[in-house]
Amino acid sequence: MYKRSLFLFRRDLRLNDNNGLNEALSKSKEVIPAFVFDPRQIEPHDYQSLPGLWFMRDALESLNRSLIAKKSSLHTFKCRPENLVDSWASKNQVDAIWVNRDYTPFSKRRDEAIQAACRKNGIDFHSCHDALINTPESTLKSDGSPYTVFTPYFNNARKRRVSKPAPLKSDSGKLSKVPSEIPIEDALKQIVKGVPKYDSIAGGQESALEAINQSCQLSDYDTTRDLPALEATSHLSPHLKFGTCSVRQAYWAIAGKLGQTHSLIRQFYWRDFLTHIAFHFPRVFGNAFKSQYSGIAWKHDEASFQLWQEGRTGFPIVDAGMRQLNATGFMHNRLRMITASFLTKDLHIDWRWGERYFAQKLVDYDPCVNNGNWQWAASTGCDAQPYFRIFNPWRQQERFDPDCQYIRKWIPELDNANTKQIHKWQGELGIDYPTPIVDHKRASQKAKMLFQSI
Repeated sequence: MYKRSLFLFRRDLRLNDNNGLNEALSKSKEVIPAFVFDPRQIEPHDYQSLPGLWFMRDALESLNRSLIAKKSSLHTFKCRPENLVDSWASKNQVDAIWVNRDYTPFSKRRDEAIQAACRKNGIDFHSCHDALINTPESTLKSDGSPYTVFTPYFNNARKRRVSKPAPLKSDSGKLSKVPSEIPIEDALKQIVKGVPKYDSIAGGQESALEAINQSCQLSDYDTTRDLPALEATSHLSPHLKFGTCSVRQAYWAIAGKLGQTHSLIRQFYWRDFLTHIAFHFPRVFGNAFKSQYSGIAWKHDEASFQLWQEGRTGFPIVDAGMRQLNATGFMHNRLRMITASFLTKDLHIDWRWGERYFAQKLVDYDPCVNNGNWQWAASTGCDAQPYFRIFNPWRQQERFDPDCQYIRKWIPELDNANTKQIHKWQGELGIDYPTPIVDHKRASQKAKMLFQSI
């Protein structure tokens, strides 16, 4: 039994069904709940999600309220976590540090540095499984190698027992009342200082439970999930990214209402799979998974890229998706596929440019999932869309937004255009919306040639 433990919240901003926190409480006389504002993550950088900062701020505020209700509070620091071990934990009689595990290359390096600092200071370090249904090491082929195709991975992974959610340990009275060196109110103001407020999904445990409850109503998910004009998706992704609910809470709530074979359950395993790929093949960050496509001569066309970013390509379904992303920090999954395909297969622009832009704009930015999705769209990833299958944006909008409800919502310039005009848009006198910047048929032929030339 440890006398005093420090639990570091990270991508697990909740009290209930928090494996690492429950382990710390069961094996310690006192647990200090803490959050480290790591300068490498909260200060500006190329892959920083600005909507994600607001979501995290909301989530931390909610977490602190929950701790106050338990007669505790969140202890906050601003430093690299390994420096916290040297400068604070060792001086405050902390004998164990607990975290829930993360799986990116950055997270691995960070935790190795924390563990090294703990060893130097005689502090035990514990890393717990929490964020995924299955750890990347637990679902492997019979020869011990990692899967690179989703379906066999899924068929294996779903055979494994999924843990039931565990409430906060009844001995939560062990949660410390040590005052924070940095008042959390000041810390939360600082991280969003100068960051525009996004009309995106609110963070926090309360919002997560609402999202789970709404997801349990999606009985028509299979037939409506691809229609962006409807509210027919779960909006769980940012909550799972920041851990305002656990994947187990979401899994069992949805399984209980809609069944364990429901398509939403399959999405949780896709999230696990893309994390599994990034963990076992960390070279995917910055490089094509399919190394034979590393030499593709992607264009670096700043002008066309800016038009794509701003939603001014003249392809209504593409532009509507990008405008939704820029305004809200969210984009419907069908639109993520359409816009990514357009950037790579119509504009022939490097998928890494799109990956970085989505990282900056998505409230649910998850490095492993974002990378996997972009490599899927670019046909450079594992189990990816074949390079010769290219989304036709005109057919996509006719099929998934036939009445142009979604398009008109995000492109008010087209309010006075009729639906037929929008589906065959080539510009219209008196309407301030651009003509298409490329010819899709020619652009898709060129994309195939780019891949065939390798």
